[in-house]
Amino acid sequence: MQDTQPKLVKEFSRFLSLEKSLSKNTLLAYAHDIALLHQYAEGTGNGKSLTSLTATDLKGFLIYLCDLGISATSQARILSGIKAFYKYLIIEEIIPVDPSQLLESPKLGRKLPVVLSVDEINAMMAAIDLSGPTGQRNKAIIEVLYGCGLRVSELNSLKISHIYKKEGFIRVFGKGNKERLVPIGNETLKQLFIFIDEIRVHLTPKKDKVDHVFISERGSVLSRQMIFIIVKNLAKAAGVKKQISPHTFRHSFATHLLEGGADLRAVQQMLGHASITTTEIYTHIDREYLRETILNFHPRNK
Repeated sequence: MQDTQPKLVKEFSRFLSLEKSLSKNTLLAYAHDIALLHQYAEGTGNGKSLTSLTATDLKGFLIYLCDLGISATSQARILSGIKAFYKYLIIEEIIPVDPSQLLESPKLGRKLPVVLSVDEINAMMAAIDLSGPTGQRNKAIIEVLYGCGLRVSELNSLKISHIYKKEGFIRVFGKGNKERLVPIGNETLKQLFIFIDEIRVHLTPKKDKVDHVFISERGSVLSRQMIFIIVKNLAKAAGVKKQISPHTFRHSFATHLLEGGADLRAVQQMLGHASITTTEIYTHIDREYLRETILNFHPRNK
């Protein structure tokens, strides 16, 4: 088992990379899931290999995850990796039966994401110190996150050649390297090009980062962690008490559009969601907002 497991995982990762065009982070997560399953199989002492585990063994694995205190959301994500692995083994005819086929994901409560109000976003914008070179960069970052609803990975990979200023669109590569065109408003474009034309022009990008928009003073692409720190520091400076991350601007982008009357399918396209079900969570936020409005302002509730 020990000899074949690393080879299986390596071949599985290669398959996902070539056939599914998954990101590096997703590939690492799947590899971690299989390693966790392998660790469990070894720990049970039954001497089974990954290719000989049964549905009963996998149910035991889910109980094991629960005992470790792993949340239902994380269990569901791990199970997704396990299912993908066994589907691969079936495709490659390494096993005759998929033991994960009848496994059910743990029931998840639908948790509504944190959303910033327009006033909170404006306060964060106002808290940016524009006296230094990083100030305009940070302002452009917040404008693009909120104005276009991008994921951090999409922001980091945004290229100057993919900004169509005249047409008012940016070209974005999302999950699975799927391409989409996202509208970009005038104010966001303005702040973006102030950074590009007045600040970035004085930076020396590394050879493979010449076309990337958001680079550091050392010429490399800003890390996800750096974007997170920028957002956290701005929230603190603006007095925003909510627990937020760069992704909060994406949630706010979608919620504010729907509150303003935007079509759900148009928002789905802009966010790059494969399924409209994913986008529908923002209609729940909208309904919560309406309910709060009634509770707070209707005379019968006072």
